[in-house]
This record gives sequence, C-alpha cells and structure tokens, in this order.
Amino acid sequence: MSTLSTLAARHAELDAADLEWLHLLVGDWQVVSDLAFADLVLWLPTSDGDFVAIGQCRPSTGATVHYDDVVGSRAPEGQRPQLQRALDERRPQRSREPRWFGSYAVREEAVPVVRKGRPIAVIARQTNLGGTRTPSRLELNYVEAADDLFVMIANGEFPAPDAPTGPRRGAPRVGDGLVRLNTEGEVLYASPNALSGFHRLGALGDLVGRSLVEVTADLLEDTVDESLPLVLMGRAPWRADVEVRGVALSLRAVPLTEGGQRIGAVVLCRDVSELRRRERELITKDATIREIHHRVKNNLQTVAALLRLQSRRMSSPEAKEALAEAMRRVATIALVHETLSQTLDEAVPFDDLVGRSLRLAADVATAGAHVRTVVRGTFGSVPAEDATALALVLTELVTNAVEHGFDGRESGTVEIVVEREGDELRVEVADDGAGLPPDRGAGTGLGTQIVSTLVANELRGTIDWRPREGGGTSVVIEARLRPARDGGGGF
Repeated sequence: MSTLSTLAARHAELDAADLEWLHLLVGDWQVVSDLAFADLVLWLPTSDGDFVAIGQCRPSTGATVHYDDVVGSRAPEGQRPQLQRALDERRPQRSREPRWFGSYAVREEAVPVVRKGRPIAVIARQTNLGGTRTPSRLELNYVEAADDLFVMIANGEFPAPDAPTGPRRGAPRVGDGLVRLNTEGEVLYASPNALSGFHRLGALGDLVGRSLVEVTADLLEDTVDESLPLVLMGRAPWRADVEVRGVALSLRAVPLTEGGQRIGAVVLCRDVSELRRRERELITKDATIREIHHRVKNNLQTVAALLRLQSRRMSSPEAKEALAEAMRRVATIALVHETLSQTLDEAVPFDDLVGRSLRLAADVATAGAHVRTVVRGTFGSVPAEDATALALVLTELVTNAVEHGFDGRESGTVEIVVEREGDELRVEVADDGAGLPPDRGAGTGLGTQIVSTLVANELRGTIDWRPREGGGTSVVIEARLRPARDGGGGF
C-alpha cells in the first residue's frame, strides 16, 4: 500500500512544507468527515495534468460511498472538471445534480486545499444520499460546523499547525459529544451525548445560551490547568481534561474562523471516567512494582554490607574469599533490581547493566593486574526473569577468568561476544590468559556449579568450556530467553 508521501513524490513535485500541510490535514480530517456525514478523498494534481487520490477517509456517522479503497487511483473522467475548477478558482465547487454510484446517488463537492494562498490539492466531499430523510437538529448542526471547516480549508486556515492536542488517550470524537459555541463562548447547541456528559459532571439544566466556561467553573473544586478556559471558550485548538468527583470529561476545541476572524467554535467532549480510573490503577501498579524493586535492591545492598563487615572479622583467608564471592553475587542481583526500579517495563536494558556489572567484577577480582573487558554485539532488552541469572553467569565467568587466567600477569583481556536472534542468545566469554588446567578441565568449584545450574535451569540452555585458539579459555553459552511480554520492551 503506497503512502501519501510515496504517491506525492511519484506523481507531483511538492515542497516539504506543502507535503507536511497535507499530512496535518489527513491526520485530523476524521472530525471533518464525521461532521459532514461524507467520504473525503484527497486528490493531488499530477505533473501530467491529471489527479491522483493520495488519501481517503470514511465517516463513522453515516454510510460510506467508497466501499473499496481509491488511494492510488486516477480521478474518474466525469469528476476531473469539478476538481480542476476548484483548483483554478480556489473556492468550493458543488455539483448541481447528484452523481449515481450504482444503486445510490451521491452529492459531490470539490474543496481546494490552500496553503499560504496557493491551492496544492483538492478534497472531494461525497455524501451518500441512499438513506436521505429529513435531517435532525443534531445533523443540521453537524453539517453547519462541517461547512465552516471546509471554508477554512479553502482559506488555508485548517488544519491548525502545531496544535497541541495532547498525548493522553481518550481523544473525543464527533459522536462522543459536540457543543457549538459563538464568539463569546456561549452554547448555541449541545448534542444529547454532550449534555449527558456535563450533567454527569454536575451541571443542571440545558446548556444553550449559557457560557460553557462559567458552567464548568461553578462545578470545579480544585485548581485546574490554565489551558482549560481557552478550550471551553473555543479560543485555542487544544485538548484538556476536566474532572469533578470522579467524573472526567476529555475536551477538544476546534475554533472556527473566517478571514482570520474567529466566528465560533466546536467543542468535542467524551466521558473518560473509566479510562482515567484504569490509567490511575496502572500508574499505581507501576509505581508499586518500581518501589518493590527499589526496596529489594536496598535490602540486597544491606546484605552485601553485612557480608563485608563479617569478612573483615574473619581470620581465615578461605572464609574471607568465600564471603567476598557471596558479596559480589549479591551485589550483582542488587544491580538488576536497581535497573528494574528505574523503568516501567519488566525488562532490563541489559547492555547498560552488563557493562557496569563486568567492570565491577573485573575490578574486584584483579589483584594488581590491569584487565580490560570488551563487549561485542548487543544483548538488547532481557526479560526480568532471565536478567538476574544471565548477569550472575557473566559475572562469575569474568571473575573466574580474571582470578585464574591472569594469575601472575600484569594485564589481559576478557572479551564477551554476543549474538542474538529473537529469543535465541549465544554468548562467548573468552580470555587470553593461562587457559584451562589440563588435569581439571572446567573445574568443580562453587562458581562453576552455580553457572552450570543457572544456564541449564534458568536460561534453558547449554554451556561449554573449551581452549581458546591462540591461548586462553573460551566459554560458550547458548540460551533461550523468555518471550518479551506485551509492552515489556522486547529486543
């Protein structure tokens, strides 16, 4: 499926600013389509004198005209003259007679898309007349608002560039509730859904003839965002939320202008009480999880400190070494929980963590020797359930390489080579040290047992010790990580 940018580059020569204007229009024209009860097709004049459809929008408030996509197609022969007139005269062109699409008639209008006084495209407004009946008051107000917006498009006043519509979910749509305002912010019309929304906030009676900002101000109990009055008066194309006693309305203002002068506004509103309640629950849950990780990290650091104090009181070198190893392992686990406490995801950005963990392991294990750790490749995000085991395994392997591979040497290098494809992970930890003892192989110490158990049971993989070509030891781990959870920041 070709994109708007691709089609525009293929069939015409638009500068970057004109193309961005069309992107802004297409990004916000669903509200126009819904108000007009009409399909919208964006026709771009081509370099060979034709028109090509580069955008299409169907109304959610009425029957569609185009059941099939028309994006990428050329304009029908009978429609081209109307599109060309709209482009040449820079004003909307409405057909006197409906055009028939099979069994139903369609009323058509061509509206030029103008930017800085120049027409750059044409919107075809096509209304399905198959279910024609006497329009209701709601439908009349919808269409009148749509007519104002089409005039703004033809005057280069819509869409509003750089309009901060807000990042929060729950953006109101036309069917959720609509309020029409005059230039003073007084209500000319409120749809039944809009009226119900303000009644739930606590407003009494009808809204028509009353100032929407005054009605809302009487209901508020706390200090509100200073942008709210601008939205309620329709002075700025912004979004805002108003919440009273657990009832939340999401509001969006669409100012209506003519010749640069504001002639009124449309305010869309949606009851988002349940949505905001669920968002608060998720925020509370996320904060709780982060706090748990933070407290676990603090407790583990306390354990590491107690082990450090205990080791200072030990006279036996073997006991001191055992406590130091235990302290290092606890510190590695604490590092994982510290990383988890700083993110909303239950996944660890493992490349940052492994760098800190390996530097710590190498510094602690060296006794005067300068050992460099090098990581090649990328771990990506690792699920929290696997991060602790993987960090412990790598720390043990690096520590073992430094302690036993470089004994009596002044310098050396430990290289970690990472290969990851989806959930499959292959890690090689190689050093240029003394190599494996010929009589013992990988050894049977506690560190080796911990690594083998974690790889087999926690990482669902295998581990293999082998001599490294050119001297030293190579340890290869092949593991299968748990699949990333939705929203968990997978690889």
